[in-house]
Amino acid sequence: MAPDAGLSRATFAKLSPHPYLLANLEPSDDHVAPARSNGRAPEEVRPTTVNLSSLSHPHGSSLVRMGDTTVICGVRGETILAQHIPNYRASNRETELRDYDLLVPNIELATGSSPQFLPGGPPTTLAQTLSTRIYSLLHDSKLLQAEDLRIWHTRPSERMVADDDDEMDEDEGDVDKQSGEEYVAAYWVLYIDIFFISFDGNPFDAAWAATLAALRDTKLPRGRYDPDRDMVLCTKKDPKPLTITGMPVACTAAVFTGKETDRPTDGRFWLLVDPDRLEESLCDESITLVVDCQEEAMRILSISKHGGVVLSPKLLRSKSLMSWANQRWKGVTAAITGN
Repeated sequence: MAPDAGLSRATFAKLSPHPYLLANLEPSDDHVAPARSNGRAPEEVRPTTVNLSSLSHPHGSSLVRMGDTTVICGVRGETILAQHIPNYRASNRETELRDYDLLVPNIELATGSSPQFLPGGPPTTLAQTLSTRIYSLLHDSKLLQAEDLRIWHTRPSERMVADDDDEMDEDEGDVDKQSGEEYVAAYWVLYIDIFFISFDGNPFDAAWAATLAALRDTKLPRGRYDPDRDMVLCTKKDPKPLTITGMPVACTAAVFTGKETDRPTDGRFWLLVDPDRLEESLCDESITLVVDCQEEAMRILSISKHGGVVLSPKLLRSKSLMSWANQRWKGVTAAITGN
Protein backbone atom coordinates (compact mmCIF):
# COMPACT_ATOMS: atom_id res chain seq x y z
CA MET A 1 0.00 0.00 0.00
CA ALA A 2 1.36 3.42 -0.90
CA PRO A 3 2.30 5.44 2.24
CA ASP A 4 -0.01 8.27 3.24
CA ALA A 5 2.85 10.51 4.47
CA GLY A 6 0.59 12.30 6.91
CA LEU A 7 -2.19 13.00 4.43
CA SER A 8 -5.41 11.05 4.22
CA ARG A 9 -6.05 8.50 1.49
CA ALA A 10 -8.89 10.62 0.10
CA THR A 11 -6.63 13.69 -0.12
CA PHE A 12 -3.93 11.84 -2.05
CA ALA A 13 -6.56 10.36 -4.37
CA LYS A 14 -7.88 13.84 -5.20
CA LEU A 15 -4.46 15.49 -5.62
CA SER A 16 -3.00 12.87 -7.94
CA PRO A 17 -5.63 10.22 -8.66
CA HIS A 18 -3.99 8.22 -11.44
CA PRO A 19 -0.46 7.80 -9.95
CA TYR A 20 -1.93 7.13 -6.51
CA LEU A 21 -4.21 4.37 -7.80
CA LEU A 22 -1.32 2.83 -9.75
CA ALA A 23 0.96 2.97 -6.70
CA ASN A 24 -1.63 1.15 -4.59
CA LEU A 25 -2.33 -1.50 -7.23
CA GLU A 26 1.38 -2.10 -7.77
CA PRO A 27 3.01 -1.61 -4.34
CA SER A 28 6.78 -1.61 -4.06
CA ASP A 29 6.62 -3.95 -1.05
CA ASP A 30 5.91 -7.54 -2.08
CA HIS A 31 4.33 -8.20 1.31
CA VAL A 32 1.63 -5.58 0.72
CA ALA A 33 -1.45 -6.75 -1.14
CA PRO A 34 -2.63 -4.69 -4.13
CA ALA A 35 -5.46 -2.34 -3.25
CA ARG A 36 -7.36 0.57 -4.70
CA SER A 37 -7.29 4.18 -3.59
CA ASN A 38 -10.34 3.55 -1.39
CA GLY A 39 -8.70 0.54 0.28
CA ARG A 40 -10.73 -2.15 -1.47
CA ALA A 41 -9.07 -5.07 -3.21
CA PRO A 42 -9.50 -5.07 -7.02
CA GLU A 43 -12.10 -7.87 -6.82
CA GLU A 44 -13.89 -6.50 -3.73
CA VAL A 45 -17.37 -5.00 -4.12
CA ARG A 46 -19.00 -2.41 -1.91
CA PRO A 47 -21.63 -3.56 0.61
CA THR A 48 -25.15 -3.77 -0.84
CA THR A 49 -28.24 -3.04 1.24
CA VAL A 50 -31.87 -3.19 0.08
CA ASN A 51 -35.05 -1.91 1.73
CA LEU A 52 -38.43 -2.83 0.25
CA SER A 53 -41.72 -0.89 0.37
CA SER A 54 -39.83 2.33 1.10
CA LEU A 55 -42.56 4.48 -0.50
CA SER A 56 -46.22 4.44 0.52
CA HIS A 57 -48.00 5.50 -2.70
CA PRO A 58 -46.51 3.32 -5.48
CA HIS A 59 -47.60 -0.28 -5.94
CA GLY A 60 -44.03 -1.38 -5.26
CA SER A 61 -40.78 0.31 -4.25
CA SER A 62 -37.25 -0.26 -3.07
CA LEU A 63 -34.19 1.60 -1.86
CA VAL A 64 -30.80 0.19 -2.84
CA ARG A 65 -27.44 1.35 -1.59
CA MET A 66 -24.12 0.20 -3.04
CA GLY A 67 -21.42 2.02 -1.15
CA ASP A 68 -22.19 5.72 -1.58
CA THR A 69 -24.44 5.17 -4.60
CA THR A 70 -28.05 5.22 -3.42
CA VAL A 71 -31.09 4.66 -5.63
CA ILE A 72 -34.79 4.64 -4.87
CA CYS A 73 -37.26 3.06 -7.28
CA GLY A 74 -41.05 3.28 -7.35
CA VAL A 75 -43.36 1.23 -9.57
CA ARG A 76 -46.87 2.45 -10.20
CA GLY A 77 -49.45 0.84 -12.44
CA GLU A 78 -51.94 2.70 -14.61
CA THR A 79 -54.59 1.12 -16.81
CA ILE A 80 -55.08 1.69 -20.52
CA LEU A 81 -57.98 0.36 -22.58
CA ALA A 82 -56.97 -1.89 -25.46
CA GLN A 83 -59.05 0.23 -27.82
CA HIS A 84 -56.84 3.23 -26.98
CA ILE A 85 -53.62 1.47 -28.04
CA PRO A 86 -52.86 2.64 -31.61
CA ASN A 87 -51.21 -0.56 -32.85
CA TYR A 88 -53.31 -3.01 -30.83
CA ARG A 89 -53.91 -6.45 -32.33
CA ALA A 90 -56.11 -8.90 -30.45
CA SER A 91 -54.11 -11.83 -31.82
CA ASN A 92 -50.81 -10.56 -30.38
CA ARG A 93 -49.90 -12.68 -27.36
CA GLU A 94 -46.12 -12.78 -27.79
CA THR A 95 -44.76 -9.23 -27.89
CA GLU A 96 -47.36 -7.20 -26.00
CA LEU A 97 -44.94 -5.78 -23.45
CA ARG A 98 -42.69 -4.20 -26.08
CA ASP A 99 -45.22 -3.43 -28.83
CA TYR A 100 -47.64 -1.65 -26.51
CA ASP A 101 -44.97 0.00 -24.29
CA LEU A 102 -46.33 -1.55 -21.11
CA LEU A 103 -43.01 -1.05 -19.29
CA VAL A 104 -41.85 2.56 -18.99
CA PRO A 105 -38.60 3.09 -17.04
CA ASN A 106 -37.31 6.58 -16.33
CA ILE A 107 -34.09 7.55 -14.56
CA GLU A 108 -33.52 10.88 -12.84
CA LEU A 109 -30.00 11.92 -11.88
CA ALA A 110 -30.58 15.66 -11.36
CA THR A 111 -31.76 15.28 -7.79
CA GLY A 112 -28.73 16.77 -6.05
CA SER A 113 -27.12 13.33 -6.09
CA SER A 114 -23.83 14.75 -7.38
CA PRO A 115 -22.34 18.16 -8.28
CA GLN A 116 -22.11 17.04 -11.92
CA PHE A 117 -25.91 16.66 -12.16
CA LEU A 118 -27.53 20.01 -11.43
CA PRO A 119 -31.25 20.02 -10.55
CA GLY A 120 -33.60 21.69 -12.99
CA GLY A 121 -31.65 20.86 -16.13
CA PRO A 122 -32.68 18.64 -19.04
CA PRO A 123 -32.09 14.87 -18.82
CA THR A 124 -28.40 14.10 -19.20
CA THR A 125 -26.96 11.72 -21.77
CA LEU A 126 -26.10 9.30 -18.97
CA ALA A 127 -29.67 9.31 -17.66
CA GLN A 128 -31.09 8.60 -21.11
CA THR A 129 -28.52 5.87 -21.74
CA LEU A 130 -29.30 4.18 -18.43
CA SER A 131 -33.05 4.35 -19.11
CA THR A 132 -32.52 2.70 -22.50
CA ARG A 133 -30.36 -0.05 -20.99
CA ILE A 134 -32.93 -0.74 -18.25
CA TYR A 135 -35.71 -0.84 -20.86
CA SER A 136 -33.78 -3.29 -23.05
CA LEU A 137 -32.90 -5.58 -20.16
CA LEU A 138 -36.49 -5.66 -18.91
CA HIS A 139 -37.57 -7.09 -22.26
CA ASP A 140 -34.53 -9.21 -23.12
CA SER A 141 -34.51 -10.96 -19.73
CA LYS A 142 -38.24 -11.79 -20.00
CA LEU A 143 -38.47 -10.87 -16.34
CA LEU A 144 -42.21 -10.10 -16.44
CA GLN A 145 -45.17 -11.99 -17.85
CA ALA A 146 -47.70 -10.21 -20.05
CA GLU A 147 -50.51 -12.20 -18.43
CA ASP A 148 -49.98 -10.27 -15.17
CA LEU A 149 -50.77 -7.01 -17.00
CA ARG A 150 -53.84 -8.17 -18.92
CA ILE A 151 -57.33 -7.23 -17.75
CA TRP A 152 -59.81 -9.71 -19.16
CA HIS A 153 -63.51 -9.26 -19.86
CA THR A 154 -66.16 -11.70 -21.02
CA ARG A 155 -68.31 -10.32 -23.78
CA PRO A 156 -72.01 -11.16 -23.12
CA SER A 157 -73.50 -13.56 -25.64
CA GLU A 158 -76.75 -12.85 -27.44
CA ARG A 159 -78.53 -15.40 -25.30
CA MET A 160 -77.28 -13.81 -22.09
CA VAL A 161 -78.45 -10.33 -23.04
CA ALA A 162 -81.79 -11.42 -24.47
CA ASP A 163 -84.75 -10.46 -22.38
CA ASP A 164 -86.27 -13.91 -22.22
CA ASP A 165 -87.94 -15.29 -19.13
CA ASP A 166 -87.04 -18.86 -20.06
CA GLU A 167 -83.36 -17.98 -20.21
CA MET A 168 -83.52 -16.30 -16.82
CA ASP A 169 -84.72 -19.59 -15.37
CA GLU A 170 -81.88 -21.67 -16.79
CA ASP A 171 -79.46 -23.19 -14.35
CA GLU A 172 -75.94 -21.87 -13.94
CA GLY A 173 -74.36 -24.68 -15.92
CA ASP A 174 -76.38 -23.88 -19.02
CA VAL A 175 -75.55 -20.19 -18.71
CA ASP A 176 -71.83 -20.99 -18.59
CA LYS A 177 -72.10 -22.93 -21.81
CA GLN A 178 -73.68 -19.91 -23.48
CA SER A 179 -71.23 -17.39 -22.06
CA GLY A 180 -69.63 -14.98 -24.50
CA GLU A 181 -66.08 -14.68 -25.72
CA GLU A 182 -63.33 -13.70 -23.28
CA TYR A 183 -60.99 -10.98 -24.52
CA VAL A 184 -58.38 -8.53 -23.24
CA ALA A 185 -60.17 -5.26 -22.57
CA ALA A 186 -57.30 -3.35 -20.98
CA TYR A 187 -53.72 -3.55 -19.73
CA TRP A 188 -51.69 -2.35 -16.81
CA VAL A 189 -48.83 -0.03 -17.77
CA LEU A 190 -45.95 -0.09 -15.29
CA TYR A 191 -44.18 3.23 -14.80
CA ILE A 192 -40.79 2.53 -13.23
CA ASP A 193 -39.30 5.72 -11.78
CA ILE A 194 -35.68 5.48 -10.63
CA PHE A 195 -34.17 8.35 -8.65
CA PHE A 196 -30.53 8.65 -7.61
CA ILE A 197 -30.23 10.09 -4.12
CA SER A 198 -26.42 9.93 -4.09
CA PHE A 199 -24.06 9.10 -6.94
CA ASP A 200 -20.65 7.48 -6.54
CA GLY A 201 -20.16 5.36 -9.64
CA ASN A 202 -21.53 2.12 -11.09
CA PRO A 203 -25.03 3.54 -11.69
CA PHE A 204 -26.35 0.72 -13.88
CA ASP A 205 -25.82 -2.04 -11.31
CA ALA A 206 -27.55 0.01 -8.62
CA ALA A 207 -30.42 1.12 -10.89
CA TRP A 208 -31.09 -2.42 -12.09
CA ALA A 209 -30.95 -3.86 -8.56
CA ALA A 210 -33.47 -1.22 -7.43
CA THR A 211 -35.71 -2.02 -10.41
CA LEU A 212 -35.58 -5.76 -9.75
CA ALA A 213 -36.30 -5.32 -6.03
CA ALA A 214 -39.19 -2.90 -6.66
CA LEU A 215 -40.83 -5.21 -9.21
CA ARG A 216 -40.58 -8.11 -6.77
CA ASP A 217 -42.32 -5.87 -4.22
CA THR A 218 -45.08 -4.75 -6.63
CA LYS A 219 -48.69 -5.82 -6.08
CA LEU A 220 -51.35 -4.62 -8.52
CA PRO A 221 -55.00 -4.09 -7.56
CA ARG A 222 -57.63 -6.39 -9.00
CA GLY A 223 -59.12 -4.73 -12.06
CA ARG A 224 -62.21 -5.41 -14.14
CA TYR A 225 -63.61 -3.73 -17.21
CA ASP A 226 -67.03 -2.07 -16.93
CA PRO A 227 -68.52 -1.86 -20.46
CA ASP A 228 -71.31 0.48 -19.36
CA ARG A 229 -68.83 3.10 -18.15
CA ASP A 230 -66.14 2.08 -20.65
CA MET A 231 -63.50 2.11 -17.93
CA VAL A 232 -61.53 -0.16 -15.62
CA LEU A 233 -62.66 -0.43 -12.01
CA CYS A 234 -60.12 -1.52 -9.40
CA THR A 235 -60.25 -2.76 -5.86
CA LYS A 236 -57.45 -2.73 -3.31
CA LYS A 237 -58.74 -5.96 -1.80
CA ASP A 238 -56.45 -8.93 -2.39
CA PRO A 239 -53.84 -7.26 -4.67
CA LYS A 240 -51.94 -9.57 -6.98
CA PRO A 241 -48.11 -9.74 -7.00
CA LEU A 242 -46.21 -9.85 -10.26
CA THR A 243 -44.81 -13.14 -11.49
CA ILE A 244 -41.05 -12.59 -11.63
CA THR A 245 -39.19 -15.17 -13.69
CA GLY A 246 -35.55 -15.34 -12.71
CA MET A 247 -33.18 -13.19 -10.71
CA PRO A 248 -30.89 -11.38 -13.19
CA VAL A 249 -28.14 -9.34 -11.56
CA ALA A 250 -25.86 -6.81 -13.28
CA CYS A 251 -22.13 -7.09 -12.58
CA THR A 252 -19.91 -4.23 -13.78
CA ALA A 253 -16.12 -3.91 -13.74
CA ALA A 254 -13.78 -1.23 -15.09
CA VAL A 255 -10.34 -1.79 -16.65
CA PHE A 256 -7.41 0.24 -15.31
CA THR A 257 -4.43 0.03 -17.66
CA GLY A 258 -1.73 1.65 -15.54
CA LYS A 259 -1.29 4.42 -18.07
CA GLU A 260 -3.33 7.48 -18.93
CA THR A 261 -4.40 6.02 -22.27
CA ASP A 262 -6.67 3.27 -23.53
CA ARG A 263 -3.69 0.96 -24.19
CA PRO A 264 -1.91 -0.86 -21.35
CA THR A 265 1.78 -0.62 -20.60
CA ASP A 266 3.54 -3.97 -21.16
CA GLY A 267 0.15 -5.65 -21.18
CA ARG A 268 -0.59 -4.75 -17.57
CA PHE A 269 -4.11 -4.01 -16.48
CA TRP A 270 -6.36 -4.42 -13.46
CA LEU A 271 -10.03 -5.31 -13.41
CA LEU A 272 -11.73 -3.14 -10.79
CA VAL A 273 -15.12 -4.60 -9.92
CA ASP A 274 -17.95 -2.33 -8.78
CA PRO A 275 -15.99 0.87 -9.60
CA ASP A 276 -16.68 4.13 -7.80
CA ARG A 277 -16.92 7.50 -9.53
CA LEU A 278 -13.19 8.28 -9.23
CA GLU A 279 -12.18 4.91 -10.68
CA GLU A 280 -14.62 5.29 -13.57
CA SER A 281 -12.99 8.61 -14.46
CA LEU A 282 -9.57 6.89 -14.63
CA CYS A 283 -10.69 3.95 -16.78
CA ASP A 284 -11.51 3.97 -20.49
CA GLU A 285 -12.97 0.48 -20.66
CA SER A 286 -15.72 -1.33 -18.77
CA ILE A 287 -17.77 -4.48 -18.99
CA THR A 288 -21.18 -5.41 -17.63
CA LEU A 289 -22.36 -8.99 -17.29
CA VAL A 290 -25.99 -9.75 -16.48
CA VAL A 291 -26.19 -13.22 -14.98
CA ASP A 292 -28.77 -15.44 -13.34
CA CYS A 293 -27.33 -18.21 -11.18
CA GLN A 294 -30.51 -19.81 -9.89
CA GLU A 295 -30.57 -23.59 -9.56
CA GLU A 296 -26.76 -23.70 -9.39
CA ALA A 297 -26.44 -23.00 -13.12
CA MET A 298 -25.16 -19.67 -14.44
CA ARG A 299 -27.04 -18.13 -17.34
CA ILE A 300 -25.42 -15.14 -19.03
CA LEU A 301 -28.27 -12.94 -20.21
CA SER A 302 -26.14 -10.19 -21.70
CA ILE A 303 -22.58 -8.91 -22.04
CA SER A 304 -21.95 -5.26 -22.83
CA LYS A 305 -18.48 -3.79 -23.27
CA HIS A 306 -17.68 -0.11 -23.57
CA GLY A 307 -14.43 1.42 -24.88
CA GLY A 308 -10.87 0.13 -24.74
CA VAL A 309 -9.05 -2.78 -26.36
CA VAL A 310 -7.94 -4.85 -23.36
CA LEU A 311 -10.78 -7.29 -22.75
CA SER A 312 -10.50 -10.16 -25.20
CA PRO A 313 -13.09 -12.90 -25.87
CA LYS A 314 -10.83 -15.36 -24.03
CA LEU A 315 -10.77 -13.18 -20.92
CA LEU A 316 -14.54 -12.74 -21.05
CA ARG A 317 -14.91 -16.52 -20.85
CA SER A 318 -12.33 -16.95 -18.09
CA LYS A 319 -13.16 -18.82 -14.88
CA SER A 320 -12.02 -15.90 -12.73
CA LEU A 321 -14.52 -13.53 -14.35
CA MET A 322 -17.34 -16.07 -14.10
CA SER A 323 -16.47 -16.77 -10.46
CA TRP A 324 -16.60 -13.08 -9.61
CA ALA A 325 -19.97 -12.70 -11.38
CA ASN A 326 -21.32 -15.67 -9.43
CA GLN A 327 -20.23 -14.16 -6.10
CA ARG A 328 -21.70 -10.81 -7.08
CA TRP A 329 -25.01 -12.49 -7.93
CA LYS A 330 -25.12 -14.22 -4.55
CA GLY A 331 -24.46 -10.97 -2.68
CA VAL A 332 -27.10 -8.90 -4.47
CA THR A 333 -29.67 -11.70 -4.38
CA ALA A 334 -29.19 -12.15 -0.64
CA ALA A 335 -29.66 -8.40 -0.11
CA ILE A 336 -32.92 -8.36 -2.14
CA THR A 337 -34.47 -11.55 -0.77
CA GLY A 338 -33.13 -11.22 2.77
CA ASN A 339 -31.80 -14.79 2.67
